[in-house]
Amino acid sequence: MASRSFFVGGNWKMNGNKESLGELITTLNTASLHDQTEVVCAAPSIYLDFARSSLDPKIGVAAQNCYKVAKGAFTGEISPAMIKDCGADWVVLGHSERRHVFGESDELIGQKVAHALESGLGVIACIGEKLEEREGGTTEEVVYAQTQVIAENVKDWGKVVLAYEPVWAIGTGKTATPEQAQEVHEKLRAWLRANVSDDVADSVRIIYGGSVTGGNCRELASQGDVDGFLVGGASLKPEFVDIINARA
Repeated sequence: MASRSFFVGGNWKMNGNKESLGELITTLNTASLHDQTEVVCAAPSIYLDFARSSLDPKIGVAAQNCYKVAKGAFTGEISPAMIKDCGADWVVLGHSERRHVFGESDELIGQKVAHALESGLGVIACIGEKLEEREGGTTEEVVYAQTQVIAENVKDWGKVVLAYEPVWAIGTGKTATPEQAQEVHEKLRAWLRANVSDDVADSVRIIYGGSVTGGNCRELASQGDVDGFLVGGASLKPEFVDIINARA
């Protein structure tokens, strides 16, 4: 655990404007943030430039999605090359909202992961089961299948953070208990050990997402295989600072 640096991502989703995000950025820039925690904010694509030019350089910036090729006739899409041109170094891929609201397949997400990594971006790759899948006892089957497609498209795991986000806990106020989160994270690490390598299993950060708050972050962060968070709604509030400092 000690060798994996804590990673906290803030997914702003389709929220904010220059005024409100500017206030949030000022809060982050002036806060005392744990210096051993890597922090990345995922801004709406139209605000990537604004976020990167305003945020303290020690805080990373991510796009929330990208396409699988560098350029072309793909109206409404953005490429890793454009993300990098705005000074951002990360992209979130496979988020459950992309999968379930916009119908992105495992295959497409895998292709995006491959292209983003080839382009030099870090990837926050999201996986997670829906409520009916958890209740039906297929959580492992679902997350292993999603992880398999991601793994097939990764050459350098040093640029990948895996985000386990149980879909039933995103924005619902329901959070996986620390024990539920640890159980899935531990199984994911075992899957990586069996299917990729010991080195990757030991070094890849597996972060938790799903209604993380200032109130529950410390207990979640105390779990041995929880290496950080991908935070939604709370990343737009001052309590994001408390979540960043969950291991401080």
